[in-house]
Amino acid sequence: MSWKMINQPVKTIGALLAAGVLLAGCEDPTNMETSQQGYRGTAMETVQNTEIEAIKAALNQVPEPLYPPESSTEGDMATDVYENVQVLGGLRAAEFDRLMAHITEWIAPDEGCAYCHNLDEGFADDSVYTKTVARKMLQMTLNINANWSDHVGNVGVTCYTCHRGQAVPENLWFEAVPEKALGVGYRAQQNRATEEVNFSSLPEDPFTPYLLDDKNIRVNSPTALPSGQAPEGGIKNTEYTYALMTHMSQSLGVNCTYCHNSRVFASWEESPPARATAWFGIRMVREANNDYMVPLTDVFPENRLGPTGDVGKVYCATCHAGVNKPLNGAPMLKDHPELWAGKDFNQSAMSADQIKALVDKAMAEAAVAHAKMKVTSGSAGE
Repeated sequence: MSWKMINQPVKTIGALLAAGVLLAGCEDPTNMETSQQGYRGTAMETVQNTEIEAIKAALNQVPEPLYPPESSTEGDMATDVYENVQVLGGLRAAEFDRLMAHITEWIAPDEGCAYCHNLDEGFADDSVYTKTVARKMLQMTLNINANWSDHVGNVGVTCYTCHRGQAVPENLWFEAVPEKALGVGYRAQQNRATEEVNFSSLPEDPFTPYLLDDKNIRVNSPTALPSGQAPEGGIKNTEYTYALMTHMSQSLGVNCTYCHNSRVFASWEESPPARATAWFGIRMVREANNDYMVPLTDVFPENRLGPTGDVGKVYCATCHAGVNKPLNGAPMLKDHPELWAGKDFNQSAMSADQIKALVDKAMAEAAVAHAKMKVTSGSAGE
């Protein structure tokens, strides 16, 4: 069972047979818990089903390390022992071996080393395409841990964050298939229930404009209509924005008030700190897709590409898988320092001043970006 199966709505086949059938599909109200997330009177509450949350928690357990981290600072470097080490040359051989053993368990526990290596030709051989992919993914992981702490914090990411024992992560996205004209025009990617937008009639691919391209995420006008300023991109952009927000909400298992103040969605000053974290996360995902996933398009065989020939790309669900912190915030990097040498794993949780600094940084960067694009800073959006 996956977290997506948990979130799927109840599907009825044919007409309802009896009122009892309908009631049987309802959630038990005794399993619901409510917690206050913001100011009283602003409806900033989180409502969760304890049974569903328990299942999600079980699905987000992390495996115990096969071997403890290397404590010795002595020993041969990996490049002195092995040939053709292109990404992890800064590790000692013992650290390199340990990481390779864990990568095998995280990604290909059944196939073993042969998933990425041509064992007949030796480990230095580059003929297996998955070895090229693995190098690029290691570079992406190292980059995220080193440069995106505004989003991943001290926890960081490892291969297991996305793969979870599978060669291909369960949660990837591909570009939508271009539509053909219907009798009355185009569907505009709407009115086809897809899991990515929680089976709503919203556009099914908000990821290309926002998580691959850098289109502005906007909802409403900063001024009153009809004489005021219309939303940037019109109502269509609003629909795409709602589609992305629906995906984010579903992927993290939270509602809108996790990142926004229900009294005034547009206000950064009155938003929870999670909004700043999400702001950096959106940009982190864009970079991951453009700098690491898309360049692999020609490397993957045809059967690994989408219907339009594009490579699978990451979005919020890839790491989060239904919980607000991937793997429930388990600090996997603490057990795998090979993926970020020199990290201070004993750093405590962020203080109030650090959280405020994070929010201020996001607001400042967002204001600069909006000014360059001549967008009114008061408009509602990410």
